Amino acid sequence: MAAHGKLRIKDAAFRRFLSVAVITLFGAILIIFLHRYSPVSDSVIRDAYESAESLQVTFNYSQRTENVNLPKQNELSIRLQKQNELPPRNLNLYPKLAKDNIVIVLYVHNRPQYLKVVVDSLSRVEGISETLLIVSHDGYFEEINRIIEGIKFCQVKQIFAPYSPHIFENSFPGVSPNDCKDKDDPVKKKCEGTPDQYGNHRSPKIVSLKHHWWWMMNTVWDGLKETRQHLGHILFIEEDHFIYPNAYRNLQLLTELKPVKCPDCYAANLAPCDVKAKGEGWESLIAERMGNIGYAFNRTVWKKIHRKAKEFCAFDDYNWDITMWATVYPSFGAPVYSLRGPRTSAIHFGKCGLHQGQGEKQACVDHGFSNIQVENIDKVPNIKTDWGVHIYWKQAGYQAGFRGWGGWGDARDRQLCLDFANMYDLRST
Repeated sequence: MAAHGKLRIKDAAFRRFLSVAVITLFGAILIIFLHRYSPVSDSVIRDAYESAESLQVTFNYSQRTENVNLPKQNELSIRLQKQNELPPRNLNLYPKLAKDNIVIVLYVHNRPQYLKVVVDSLSRVEGISETLLIVSHDGYFEEINRIIEGIKFCQVKQIFAPYSPHIFENSFPGVSPNDCKDKDDPVKKKCEGTPDQYGNHRSPKIVSLKHHWWWMMNTVWDGLKETRQHLGHILFIEEDHFIYPNAYRNLQLLTELKPVKCPDCYAANLAPCDVKAKGEGWESLIAERMGNIGYAFNRTVWKKIHRKAKEFCAFDDYNWDITMWATVYPSFGAPVYSLRGPRTSAIHFGKCGLHQGQGEKQACVDHGFSNIQVENIDKVPNIKTDWGVHIYWKQAGYQAGFRGWGGWGDARDRQLCLDFANMYDLRST
């Protein structure tokens, strides 16, 4: 019996080896064919190679505990992490997602007056019921939670950052009793902390911005069962982004046109990279640097970003977007373009920053009244498939040598950031 068992194991192993070999050979033939006969860019060839590469394994993700030194969780942190495993709500209303749907991720903090405006705008988006809306919470805030639980216009999955500084009152990543403050000298004060390049020690409510974004990206792409094998684009928006009714249909067009019209574009954007701009109004698609309002990219791009975890986590700037623009994108070796329409489909509104929460003595006061005009042209797709592409070759940005605005100097924050990059274990079966 033992001998037969070993024989079956060897046979199964041989079959797995054979299937991998066949798929690899097929992928190689496909890539050679594309490279020889198709007038597409090298970036598309790389995408094809990575797609063929991904077919060789079956993904089995699990939360990694070894070699990752995540902070000790409190009761709330554990409870929130368990909630992340719950299935999406409204499955009874929307049992099936549309084929090739674009998942939408909305990341929120504690600005309920803004969130109400954004949720209302999403409820009017054409096609929203076809897809999954993931809401990523930076901490737990009851009013924010109630707003999201009231959504009935699509499938909704809530995830909560279990290591958000906002849920740790007396320990890291929150404020520890022995933390250095402001410009304290750690030796003289006998306190804990590594100052940034300007001599300032960490502020938990500030570093939470970068921590949340990085945790969310790793969790959405590599952790959630709903999205960890998603190969299409995922759209990311914030709680102060008003979304126009035509946004989803326009984005579908952009992601379809991108491989043909702009094969070197990494992403698609709903809005110009200049947050104050509303578009040129031309009859042309636009290629420019990736903006931070309504941006969508696929798994191939995420894998390139994830490989730069060390650069992302080491750069002394508490802003995730500035970190990407100043150090991650430049490390790709070529300009990082994003494709968008000539008229915006999303807009930034409000005056309160993410770090200006509502539960403080000097909280930012803004009731979220946006006065955004939605014209008839914004209610229907307004991108034409026969348009050409206008490329902004020279773009404003952070020059070589820019060292960041600081706020991200503490060695503990940098290590936690790296741990987030390694907390989901990708194993082949």
